[in-house]
Amino acid sequence: MYTDQFYSKLLSDDTFCRVVTSSNRFVSVPKDWYIIITDIVGSTKAIEAGRYKDVNLLGACSIIAVLNVAGNLEIPFIFGGDGASILIPPTLFTPAQQALLGTQRLAQEEFGLQLRVGIIPVDVVTTHGYDVKIAKFHVSDNYQQALFTGGGLTYAEQLIKNPLTTKTYQLKNLGLCPYVDFSGLKCPWKDIPSPQEEIVSLIVVANSGLQEDGSQIYQEVLKRIHQYYGNPQNFHPVTPRNLNLAFGNKNLSPVAKIKSNSKNYFKRQLALLGNQLENFITFLLMKFKLKVGEIDGQLIKPQIVADTDYLKFDDTLRMVISGNASQRQKLTSYLEASYKMGKLVYGLHVSDRVLMTCLVSEQNGRRHIAFVDGADGGYALAAKAMKQRRKLLQNQAIN
Repeated sequence: MYTDQFYSKLLSDDTFCRVVTSSNRFVSVPKDWYIIITDIVGSTKAIEAGRYKDVNLLGACSIIAVLNVAGNLEIPFIFGGDGASILIPPTLFTPAQQALLGTQRLAQEEFGLQLRVGIIPVDVVTTHGYDVKIAKFHVSDNYQQALFTGGGLTYAEQLIKNPLTTKTYQLKNLGLCPYVDFSGLKCPWKDIPSPQEEIVSLIVVANSGLQEDGSQIYQEVLKRIHQYYGNPQNFHPVTPRNLNLAFGNKNLSPVAKIKSNSKNYFKRQLALLGNQLENFITFLLMKFKLKVGEIDGQLIKPQIVADTDYLKFDDTLRMVISGNASQRQKLTSYLEASYKMGKLVYGLHVSDRVLMTCLVSEQNGRRHIAFVDGADGGYALAAKAMKQRRKLLQNQAIN
């Protein structure tokens, strides 16, 4: 079907600011597609209890589970720290449900966390006056990132979280046998120290129902970020020298537990040893600058940096950037002034390091994605701060 290939046929652009601020680069998603929204219920409490790695890992699990179902078919998605937004054509509806049911079961049985999953037809969103528009950002040769506008994803998330509508759209078993494949999920790196003083996880939403006005606001925000922090290479949160492979059980056990797909102790230990062996081989390739097949030890770290998704947009500007306290204070002063003028709502979280989760798919060519978030809460705590500001703004409007 034509709609199956809709996303794969889109052309990409390698300049993030140009895509985000140009409405003509976005096209509407076919109405027969579906929006999948996932998030960890009570993620803020889990993060405050020190479980930010588990929350991030399960958010990535929902993406890799659906990607493995999609196979060679390219589908759009975006990682939000404690969950994800994924769009699928109708042909993937049933197998994606199976994969997400399996991911829900994993979250509950192995981590004691509830993964909320909702599936909303694009047609429902457009019927209520919203649109789901999409563009492609060329992150690297290994990763084409989806960017979204039109308000549709935000409205879909509201439907999932609203007690009055959540039961209508939440994932239901309906006799399906949960089946999930997490192959390609990797967390080989230790927490990555900031290349500078600190890491800022930033979320900004323009206060405008008009896409043109919103574009102008985002353009101004990005202009200020470049003014204070320099070009993207200057504030990139990951550098080759700060990437260090993990070998300890604490870092590698969660992924081994997921990929072993078994409660059997020996199978889990075997998966853990497999992860450690893979990291040791990677270490040797990098140390001695060896090349085996298509893998070049000298290029592993630079390629990870190139594949990092530290800039994204889904009706919301999300960034993970490195810098110093002085730069952050200038940015915060500007954002706070714009917030008080009613132009935007924002939230940010400061950490000293980055948490990275990697997805590798050998299908449809070698696709590698390095999801990043600020450690100790990142996007989730930035979102909490943003919600508090939005609530304050609403209260002021009422009074």
